[in-house]
Amino acid sequence: MLAFIVSILALTGYVCWHLWRIAPPGWKLAVVLLFLLWMASFFIGFAYIEEIPMKAATLLYEIGNTWLIAFMYLLIVFFLADIASLCHLLPKAFLKDSAAGLLWVLGIVTLILVLGGIHYHHKYREEMSLTSTKPLEKPLTIVMASDLHLGYHNRKPELGRWIDMINAEKPDLVLLGGDLVDRSLRPLLEGNYAEEFHRLDAPVLAVPGNHEYFTDFDGVERFYKDAGIQLLKDSVAHFKGLDIIGRNDRSYPGRAALSDLADGCTGFTIVLDHQPSHLEEAAGAGIDFQFSGHTHHGQVWPISWVTDLLYEQAWGHYRKEKTEYYVSSGLGLWGAKVRVGSRSEYLILYIRE
Repeated sequence: MLAFIVSILALTGYVCWHLWRIAPPGWKLAVVLLFLLWMASFFIGFAYIEEIPMKAATLLYEIGNTWLIAFMYLLIVFFLADIASLCHLLPKAFLKDSAAGLLWVLGIVTLILVLGGIHYHHKYREEMSLTSTKPLEKPLTIVMASDLHLGYHNRKPELGRWIDMINAEKPDLVLLGGDLVDRSLRPLLEGNYAEEFHRLDAPVLAVPGNHEYFTDFDGVERFYKDAGIQLLKDSVAHFKGLDIIGRNDRSYPGRAALSDLADGCTGFTIVLDHQPSHLEEAAGAGIDFQFSGHTHHGQVWPISWVTDLLYEQAWGHYRKEKTEYYVSSGLGLWGAKVRVGSRSEYLILYIRE
């Protein structure tokens, strides 16, 4: 923790020094103070967002979390500018007392945020078709989504648009792969988000993600019940020839082994497991298909490179032995509504004999 704090302070100092240096005379103090005030909104929101009125909390969440993305890209831009200056590709005067330099830097970061926001609001429709060697009652169409992160930023009107999008697929079943809740139940309860889920035209099954455990989990379970969503926690549900295994999140101590949950399953077997860790477990248990989320595929570049290093499969379709997988980058996201180098998506799974 100490190393993390020191690193944050060092990186903040690096950005502040560059902002002071690049800002023209007379603007230096104002530019640095505005950046630090923006930074403070993130930490104040993190600590006190539950204690302020809803509209103010929503605004503070949006502003503060957008700072986090802007901070990362300011670091990247200034670092690349330093490298370019050392290599004599960029005049040193461009980075000192330069209104043009400041406008270029802020313009680049602003453009990234704006385009990333537009990209986030476009939802990608991914399709997969699988053939079952086990009998089904009928051909099935399943909509799968993960990481809705409903809360102070992904609000009820946006959820309503997602519900309409899912209903347009005319699914037989809807499966949710965890992190439906962002960090707090307060917005969901005050906004009565549960009623929106009742508009879904198909049964809904879900598993908890790690974010469900960031708040009152008993309250989370009540919310799922009020929303008409069957929450699977190390349990199995059966639907028209499918055996659907819902695993508790791996952050939950003592969760059941997948091999034990799969014991006795005779139908086409689907596993919902929020975090795509230890994919070999599903292959070893003879699972037909596993759906996971959690990674967001990094959400913003270059964090996507980090998730690619951390996970065997950080995003997309994958096959291991006879088991098919899909790791979703998520329908919603955590923090600022910005996607760079990743996408917001949902999966349409067709299962036929």
